[in-house]
Amino acid sequence: MKVFLNKRIPEIGITIMKENGLEVFIPENDKLSTEEWLQYCQDFDLILNVGFHQFDKNFFDLCPNIKAIALFSVGFDHVDTKEATARKIPIGNTPDVLSVATAETAFLLMQSVARRSSFYFERVKNGEWEDFDPLFALGQELNGKTLGVFGLGRIGFEMAEKCKNAFGMKIIYHNRNLNEEAQRKLEAEYVSFDELVQQSDVLSIHANFKAEQSELFNAKIFDKMKPNSIFINTARGGFQNEKDLYEALINNKIWGAGLDVTNPEPMIKENPLLQLSNVCVLPHIGSATEEARNGMAKLAAENLVAFSKGKKMPACANEEVYI
Repeated sequence: MKVFLNKRIPEIGITIMKENGLEVFIPENDKLSTEEWLQYCQDFDLILNVGFHQFDKNFFDLCPNIKAIALFSVGFDHVDTKEATARKIPIGNTPDVLSVATAETAFLLMQSVARRSSFYFERVKNGEWEDFDPLFALGQELNGKTLGVFGLGRIGFEMAEKCKNAFGMKIIYHNRNLNEEAQRKLEAEYVSFDELVQQSDVLSIHANFKAEQSELFNAKIFDKMKPNSIFINTARGGFQNEKDLYEALINNKIWGAGLDVTNPEPMIKENPLLQLSNVCVLPHIGSATEEARNGMAKLAAENLVAFSKGKKMPACANEEVYI
């Protein structure tokens, strides 16, 4: 079977595919337009996709030869899984292997915002290290604060565990289902969404994004949050309305924000959020460690290898395709 890989990934993934008899093609130019990408996809059996190209009905209509897709990501909100399932096309993803790296990014953002570290770093680079001022741009301490987790799955658990162990933070969470492991090991408390918003000193998003949650965190929600609260998002930028977030920050409705994902991506350099001392923005680097990216490459490759051998993908976003 022929695999179209639209961007080069760590060599471990490519090696696994080739050693198992898959023919892998990687274009020399990896900055493909949507039209170029679609043209390539029409000529292959399998896709290992890096990025967020849309896999919708139009895609499947235009690329009828596609038999399976492996995503180089955990999230699959850019895939119409119902359409894929109806066509018997399994969609592989990469859960677990990037949980630690993404949680560490959320943990980093929380501390960076709390102590305004990116703001101070810019001042040092710009030669603005001035005399000691006891009242200038103070941060806040995290010890004993309440962490609210929206979506306490694998990544949310890692974040909560770090916060509890490092800062003795109280853990509250809102999920579709109870997380009994978190309640047992971390003394996490399940709360309603409104309670999560109202009680959190740090509110960290780790949920899978769905279209109906678009801009869930907006002016109405920010108005309910504590004035000392820090908003962290390492999940999907679509969760937040950034105009409302900016207004909430400059009007002291909330205290700070740390974003690894933006709405839209990439964030333009003129975005007013970037001018605020209590904001830290990263360019979607949650999985950007050697360990995580190698793990993602390995699992994505194993998903396609399993399919090529008539076996179930080890990590499948639409498992109902096997029923």
